Amino acid sequence: MEVELQLAGARDAGISNVAFSPTAHDLLVSTWDGALTLYDADENVVRRRCDAHQAPVLDCCFTDDGRAVSASADRSVKLWDLAAGSAVTLGLHNQPVKCVEHAAARGAVVSAGWDCALHLWDARQPGAAAASAQLPEKAYSLGLTDDRIVVGMAGRHVYVYDMRTMGTTVELAPEQVRQSSLKYQTRCIRCFPNGRGYALSSVEGRVAIEYFDDAPEVQAQKYAFKCHRKRDGDTDTVFPINAMAFNKTHGTFATGGCDGTVIMWDGSHKKKLTTYPEKATSVAALAFSHDDTLLASAVSYTHEAGEQADAPPDQIFIRAPSDEDVRPRSVAPQLG
Repeated sequence: MEVELQLAGARDAGISNVAFSPTAHDLLVSTWDGALTLYDADENVVRRRCDAHQAPVLDCCFTDDGRAVSASADRSVKLWDLAAGSAVTLGLHNQPVKCVEHAAARGAVVSAGWDCALHLWDARQPGAAAASAQLPEKAYSLGLTDDRIVVGMAGRHVYVYDMRTMGTTVELAPEQVRQSSLKYQTRCIRCFPNGRGYALSSVEGRVAIEYFDDAPEVQAQKYAFKCHRKRDGDTDTVFPINAMAFNKTHGTFATGGCDGTVIMWDGSHKKKLTTYPEKATSVAALAFSHDDTLLASAVSYTHEAGEQADAPPDQIFIRAPSDEDVRPRSVAPQLG
């Protein structure tokens, strides 16, 4: 395929997330008009479009067996057979469901919402949560490892849960109670592929690198850096960082911001790797394919400057990053 191509047939409806299949280059896209769209990123065609909900779909993901999961402002979490275009409701929240992820190692779907609730759903038994937790604030983002759930919330709260307690209790207690080291609202949390920690982004144009191990020598390694900023004379314009995605092969990661750019980083060595050409509006979501050969970026105005009647249309780009783009290297511009 070309180095970068634009997927055809994107709906101009506000993109909330993009997610690749765990086995193929099929890309799932959720939108604010209540739809789920499945693309074949290799062939650049729409495979299936479902009017999934009567309210905005705020997040989506795949299960390890290729089914889709949607989280909606209608309070529901649905499990989809995309080939048949049919769904079952896994469960309900009391308010809109902001984020959903699949915990493959535990066979559970994890959802968190604006009702200050975290639920783990068993896809084999729709309707009843396998485990739940009460959160102190609205959930904004989820990050998962094989064993842990990291929830980023309003008020800069960050809770870490150990999924290994699922078999012993249905009421989850946080393993760690933290506060974001960044000063302003959390936008996105993504866990390292090696499970040692997570990256957290905020509206202030910063990313924090955090570690689970609370040993002083490990905590001394955490840091934060500035990015997605533009300088014009003495004026420094700061852009929210909406999305992040880890390259599982190399452990490097991409960030996408309201400045319309996607940047690749080597977090272990505190280095910037590459900056891709700026797009017409905000980068709303990012995802690497299961084999890390493709990077999807959703370009969709995120209303950071209020309503805009002339906002650019939604676009979805698929890039095949070069090895130079994603591989850690010893000489590169420093972060910040």
